[in-house]
Amino acid sequence: MATLEELRLQLDEIDGQIVELYKNRMKVCGKVGELKVKTGSKIFDRQRERDKLLDVASKVSGDFNKKGIQELYEQLMSMSRKLQYRLLVEAGALGRLPFIEVASLDKQKARVVFQGVEGAYSQAAMQHYFGDNCNSFHVRTFRDAMEAIEEGSADYAVLPIENSSAGAVNEVYDLLVEFENYIVGETIIPVTHTLAGLPGTKQEDIRKVYSKAEALMQTSRFLDEHSSWQQISVVNTALAARKVLEDRDKSQAAVCSAYAAKLHGLTILQDNINNEPNNSTRFIVVSNQKIFLKDASKISICFEVPHESGSLYHILSHFIYNDLNLSKIESRPVEGKSWEYRFFADFEGNMADAAVKNAIRGLREEAMNLKILGNY
Repeated sequence: MATLEELRLQLDEIDGQIVELYKNRMKVCGKVGELKVKTGSKIFDRQRERDKLLDVASKVSGDFNKKGIQELYEQLMSMSRKLQYRLLVEAGALGRLPFIEVASLDKQKARVVFQGVEGAYSQAAMQHYFGDNCNSFHVRTFRDAMEAIEEGSADYAVLPIENSSAGAVNEVYDLLVEFENYIVGETIIPVTHTLAGLPGTKQEDIRKVYSKAEALMQTSRFLDEHSSWQQISVVNTALAARKVLEDRDKSQAAVCSAYAAKLHGLTILQDNINNEPNNSTRFIVVSNQKIFLKDASKISICFEVPHESGSLYHILSHFIYNDLNLSKIESRPVEGKSWEYRFFADFEGNMADAAVKNAIRGLREEAMNLKILGNY
């Protein structure tokens, strides 16, 4: 019987042969890629790859070996595609990427829309990004804001996309898919909620608390300590403050910012009622123009993948192979397709970077319904 050391030497010899075969295979794959560049042929041939996997599986016996050889060849074919995508990019065949690089946004002349009313956190985010004196107006819903920039009544919209404690704003993600609008910037602001009521109101007077659903979630620990309070969701935190003012009912209170409370003449009954002391919200700046800033460093995309084992894994491999840092991934149900999901991903990079071009080329070939949401 061979010793462990002798068996390892045998493996080393076999591995050396595999390395040489891999190098030879990639040389041939490179020649295939060069031909595809010249002829304009598609890199990813899904049916051919499926046939290849069935063929190699038929040449071994046992379920373990069949799955193993298929997994090995999935990786080999994936590496082959990535090499060929690189050759395509080097030849200038980027596919459809009609984003225009700009040096800066014209913040001085821009007309900006935000969702909510005066005193909303979205207004604070807008002023943080565009300045206190920007030309702006507000609308009732996120959809109204997206429609305003789509039709041209506003140049930019400022929308919340993610909160550090409540998570993603799903409606905004869905609207980014529905509309041909694109992210061109982002800003993060701290969100400190207060409980506010009419002057003279005491906490023991309160029966109803109004606020945006996300704000109620972000202050749930404080609110749940008062089990008799009815929590009622409205469109916006500032709208909740205005409702309390207009109803003139001391049994009502609002969860809103200190600025919104002051703006609407309310008294702060309890300050800083957040669940998390470092609560913040990320806002995106959206335009109907396909542009990106020269110094942009983050890209957002959405895509679907075939509903089969390993499909998401292979898509994510494009980030790994091109050394791109994937900073976020979210999933949302696809409308009309039960138990199928659309993925939203953020990764670091600029669309002028070679690694990003390589990755996007591969993603566009292999993903379903890929959309670049913006580079900012």
